Amino acid sequence: MKRLFIFLLLLGNFVLIGPVYAAPVVIAIDAGHGGKDSGAVGKNGLYEKTVTLSIAKKLSALLNKDSNFKGVLTRSNDNFISVFQRSEIARKSKANLLISIHADSAPDRNASGASVWVLSTKRADTELGRWIEQHEKQSELLGGAGDVLGDDNNRHLSQAILDLQFSYSQRVGYELATQVLKEMSGVIQVHKRRPEHASLGVLRSPDIPSILIEVGFISNAGEESLLGSNTHQDRIAQTIYQGVKNYVKKNPKFGERH
Repeated sequence: MKRLFIFLLLLGNFVLIGPVYAAPVVIAIDAGHGGKDSGAVGKNGLYEKTVTLSIAKKLSALLNKDSNFKGVLTRSNDNFISVFQRSEIARKSKANLLISIHADSAPDRNASGASVWVLSTKRADTELGRWIEQHEKQSELLGGAGDVLGDDNNRHLSQAILDLQFSYSQRVGYELATQVLKEMSGVIQVHKRRPEHASLGVLRSPDIPSILIEVGFISNAGEESLLGSNTHQDRIAQTIYQGVKNYVKKNPKFGERH
């Protein structure tokens, strides 16, 4: 009976009204690469890590000018942070969303345009299994309910609850990615008009809906020049901000405290 009560309570939180969030909506902005990890390098020497940090800072500034949001950077300078640390920083900041900024590279030097990526179902299933196996992680995600579930040693109930949270995060991530792409397509060139699915570590948090944005191909000489431009970086940051704003506007309960 106790397990059924917990299940119904969490089901209501995850499916009907979403997780318990505080206003303003906290956005973790992850500038890809950094420090010893330069990321992709353009023909003219532009580092991906430099582009991503600059755009991340611009996006954070836009969000922090809006009282409905709070932007938090996973890194604010040229330092190396592991994929695991990026997720932990977002979680400790009580982030409601995580947006990871990257710049693409391809052997085809003509490839160009921005794209937005979300977690693949296969990767989600893998991460789900890891969370189920780690009681400490369960408790971190589910709070007191995690301790109760651990005491009862009910793997199936834990899996059902974590699966609900993963499903919620994936749905939010996809809807947010769609909004960002919609804004980008009217201002900058896009490589794919629909969100792409990938097995990317930075998207793995079941409790934080996440997207990864490839802002363009640094391997394309013309686009490398654009990505190094302050004006173009401003455009990119503005489209991401507008996409986030549109998503929250369409989902007014997303940032409410329940």
